[in-house]
Amino acid sequence: MKPLTVEELTQKIDGRLCAGQGAAQREVRSGCVCDLLSWVMAHAKKGTAWVTVQTHMNVVAVAELLEIACVIFPDGMEADAAVLSKADETGVPVVSSPKNAFDIAGIIHAAGVRGV
Repeated sequence: MKPLTVEELTQKIDGRLCAGQGAAQREVRSGCVCDLLSWVMAHAKKGTAWVTVQTHMNVVAVAELLEIACVIFPDGMEADAAVLSKADETGVPVVSSPKNAFDIAGIIHAAGVRGV
C-alpha cells in the first residue's frame, strides 16, 4: 500500500490544514489518539499522525521535538493564532477535522496506518 501523506489524510478526514502547509507531503507512518502529552512523548515517533483535543502551545513543541507527521484536532476544534503561528514557524502541520476522534482513528486505520 502506498504511504499516506498529511495532505491525503487531511482530505480523507474532511479536514482543513490550518498550519504547516509546507510539510503537507510528509509521510504518515503511524497514528495515535491521546490527550496526555507525556504518553505521546514516551510512545509516538517520527511520522505519527497525532489526534488530540489539546490545542495549546505545548502540543506544537512535542510535535516538533518528535517530528510528528501532523497534529489533528477533532470535532472542528481549532488552536488560537499564536499556536498556529508557532506551528507554521516550526513546520508542524496542524489539521482541524469536523469528525470525532474515534472516526478519525478508524479512517486512518482503514487507510493502512497502524498505531504506535
